[in-house]
Amino acid sequence: MSSKIKILIVDDDVHIAELISLYLNKEGYETKEVYSGKSALQAFSSFAPHLVLLDIMLPEIDGYDVCREIRKMSNIPIIMLTAKGETFDKVLGLELGADDYIVKPFEPKELVARVKAVLRRYEPREESGKKIIVPNLTIDLGNYSVTYHGKQMELPPKELELLYFLASNPNQVFTREQLLDRIWGYDYIGDTRTVDVHIKRIREKLNQKETWSIKTVWGVGYKFENV
Repeated sequence: MSSKIKILIVDDDVHIAELISLYLNKEGYETKEVYSGKSALQAFSSFAPHLVLLDIMLPEIDGYDVCREIRKMSNIPIIMLTAKGETFDKVLGLELGADDYIVKPFEPKELVARVKAVLRRYEPREESGKKIIVPNLTIDLGNYSVTYHGKQMELPPKELELLYFLASNPNQVFTREQLLDRIWGYDYIGDTRTVDVHIKRIREKLNQKETWSIKTVWGVGYKFENV
């Protein structure tokens, strides 16, 4: 890589942080390790990473609060690391704006695959024709932008891709499993609650009454209804 992608690793276990750094350095990424929530926020400003690997259980400020603070400043991808693996943890992290999560212990190749997959969603795309326009809403997959009532909206890539996919197939019902497969694409280990969390976040942002909406089809999944 001519210009290295920078990854900030935040974990209070020095051994794990060093191990993650080693895996990612082998793949050509530049890394920085920090071991507390406070130092994570300081390093975020000074190091200016392209992606953050963020442990939940941290001294001073926990991972949830760090995620929340980063989201106030930036939309860069965040992958949360959790040893708990409980649905509550995963859903809360995703609701706060994390793009993905990995349950510890994890295989090095899984970590690298997740990092690459999330970063791919932030790469500039040569998809200039991929634009959907409905009343008061424009979704442009070419430059990864959403305009709602004339204002540019901040949507992380997975939210944008999910919205684009549903809107490009109006009135068609998709199961949560189908949406996981189409949007997350790789061998996603999470559960279908991930889709529910992202739909909830999209609805919160596009919250005015329109001629279109993302409808829940009970017992099946979701559809973009455009009347």
